[in-house]
Amino acid sequence: MAEFPPPKDYSHLIFENSDGTKWFHERGPLWQGQAFSLQIKEVLYHKKSLFQDVLVFDSEHHGRVLVLDGVIQCTERDEFSYQEMMAHIPLYSHPNPKKVLVIGGGDGGVLREIARHPGVEEIVICELDKDVIEVSKKYLPFMAKGFDDPRVKVNVMDGAKFMEDNQASFDVIITDSSDPVGPACVLFETPFYKAMNGSLREGGIVCTQGECVWLHVNLIQPLVKAITPLFTTVEYAYCTIPSYPSGQIGFIIASKGGSGCKVPTRLPEASVQKELRYYTPDMHKASFVLPAFAERAIFGGDL
Repeated sequence: MAEFPPPKDYSHLIFENSDGTKWFHERGPLWQGQAFSLQIKEVLYHKKSLFQDVLVFDSEHHGRVLVLDGVIQCTERDEFSYQEMMAHIPLYSHPNPKKVLVIGGGDGGVLREIARHPGVEEIVICELDKDVIEVSKKYLPFMAKGFDDPRVKVNVMDGAKFMEDNQASFDVIITDSSDPVGPACVLFETPFYKAMNGSLREGGIVCTQGECVWLHVNLIQPLVKAITPLFTTVEYAYCTIPSYPSGQIGFIIASKGGSGCKVPTRLPEASVQKELRYYTPDMHKASFVLPAFAERAIFGGDL
């Protein structure tokens, strides 16, 4: 496993105003010149793991919040949009997924959504930071309940090494990563996509966190270009989520065989659809329709 530098301290992002209110201010190198603030009701946990700074707090209006290395990972108010789209776009694009691998995702939210698919027989998660799992189980039970499904197998290890040892094993691989800073940098590089391709079965699909078209086309476009020769199709979708930078996050979705993922091949059962708060078959299809500037920047063409 690669060596990582000691985690930095991010206590300076918590401010107390003159009126006694406390605020968390998110600022980062990937969205320079802008910030996002949430009012803190109570800090529940703030410690360093082996890899990163881990913060959990109750906010005044967004519910419970998980922050890693100063970057908001989820809020109770809007996490469902990201978790549902990250999981259900690839899963409903596959005709019969049996084995699913999750890289990252230690908060359990993606596991929760995968568990809604009764046909899935095995759900494997590889999370590098065991503290994220333990903290999520204690403070984020609305997401971490995904770990309770008996089909889930947990591996606290490097996902790339796991995939190297498990070739042609999975129908769907989902990489729920933080931004490409620190330990997550390798998850945005071509070798990692080669590893995912090798661990996919024929007809398999990968879905990875794809940053924001308003901020990161300079990261998205070269990555899409670099991995296009590895897969049969490479596509880009997105969802809206207010607590992420610019209120939007994308997904890079690639298939090994098949004709792409823009139209679901299966539909949620009525009982499942009633439980979902963001994903619908129509939202699935619409998520691939990009603004003209993003379509041109990522894929080129004459649009």
